[in-house]
Amino acid sequence: MKALLSSRPVLWFLFLFNAAVAAAAPFVVDGTQGNMTGVGMGVVSLGAGGALLRGGRRATA
Repeated sequence: MKALLSSRPVLWFLFLFNAAVAAAAPFVVDGTQGNMTGVGMGVVSLGAGGALLRGGRRATA
């Protein structure tokens, strides 16, 4: 499962999908729930983007 989640296509999907949801959530869902959904999805998107910048796969020890 770890190898699947660290593959480049999955990281791109996580980055783009979660960024889109983070941008849309505050407008679709009212109030605090929409804001917190946007923040949470944004954090996941930033994590996937960071993994893409690092090279996608980590060396196993």
